[in-house]
Amino acid sequence: MKKRNQVIRDIIYIYINEREHYTITYGIEFEEFAQALFQSLNHLLLLKHHFEDGDFNRHTLHEFVSNDKLKKLMDDDVYGYGDFCWIDFEEEEALNELPSQAIAELLYLGHLKEHLKLPFYNHLSNRYVYLAHDDGWFNKTYYRDFSDFYRMMGEVIPGKLSQTKVEKSLLGMKKKRTYPSISSDILRQLKPLLREGVILSIKDIEQSRTNIEIPIWTIGDFSNMDDMYEEYLNIIKEPCDAKLVIDKKSREWKVYGR
Repeated sequence: MKKRNQVIRDIIYIYINEREHYTITYGIEFEEFAQALFQSLNHLLLLKHHFEDGDFNRHTLHEFVSNDKLKKLMDDDVYGYGDFCWIDFEEEEALNELPSQAIAELLYLGHLKEHLKLPFYNHLSNRYVYLAHDDGWFNKTYYRDFSDFYRMMGEVIPGKLSQTKVEKSLLGMKKKRTYPSISSDILRQLKPLLREGVILSIKDIEQSRTNIEIPIWTIGDFSNMDDMYEEYLNIIKEPCDAKLVIDKKSREWKVYGR
């Protein structure tokens, strides 16, 4: 099994399109996504992948990952697959009854990362469709219920902060800290900015004795992440539009700004 890419991406790009139920992100990897939403994932039908331990479904002619192999997939180097696309499903018996039209739509999804119709199927009872190129670089993810997106972000942001930021104790010694989840209510305050497309930068945090502040810039709607990153390098010279702030003492998250 290939080892998972260990680079920590310390900026996150997010654009949300609620009408069509998807997000486009940079900086969030499958392992982080699946860890945050693990309890809501059952089996994954693989549309594009290089996972070597999947099972074959004769009806769809696709491989799938059963729930008991999910952690093995999470540990694999899915970044190294190039394209990595999947849709979750509840029961293999229902997979075997998937209509040919739905199978054709799934092929289109995996190939072009676009939907012909909103990709939520009663046969599959799927909550997500995950369409990545160089996982963590470009990810287009469909959510049946956007509360799952906010729940995922509420776990991923503190996780990245704990991985990349080392605080100093009173004695001046460096120590790694963990941070509490961010409630969906807090993150929903950012919805007007997320609809425009934002950069949330752990790399550029500011820290005082009382707070850690994660700056957020409105940057626009991007599908080319090279262009997005170039714009990020320009925009960090400007004042940020909002901040996600954690109080070190109370351990509570707040949003400052718009």
